[in-house]
Amino acid sequence: MNYKYVRIQGLELAPNTMYAKGIFSMCWQMIQDDVMEQEDADLYREIDSWFAEELPWPPQCKNQEKVVCFFKTENAEEMLKMIRPALWLLEKYHHPYFLVYTNTPGEIVYEDKYQVAVKVPGTLQIGKLQESWSPKDE
Repeated sequence: MNYKYVRIQGLELAPNTMYAKGIFSMCWQMIQDDVMEQEDADLYREIDSWFAEELPWPPQCKNQEKVVCFFKTENAEEMLKMIRPALWLLEKYHHPYFLVYTNTPGEIVYEDKYQVAVKVPGTLQIGKLQESWSPKDE
């Protein structure tokens, strides 16, 4: 199956969207938490600078709206080539990540040649917590 979109995301949730953090947020968090060695942090800053110059920043992201971005797979080759060193950094520091492929990312509110931004679907719904249970209860 051919997919239209891909997103690189982790396990942790972004506080503003309550959606899995993307690769840029994960790497910046590792720098802020002093996880990366200085040489690796400098490498990531170079990667981030390239993307800042080459990839338009959606207005919704600038405004910190509840959106997440996906690369378009049809034009993602150059973007994914340039992001590989950041994936290497995540692996080096044992930071889990996932490549999520989809054809239905959600309601698209921004689109350019390389990416789409989609609305985060509502808020995280947490159901009623299960009361504690013990095998003795049976």
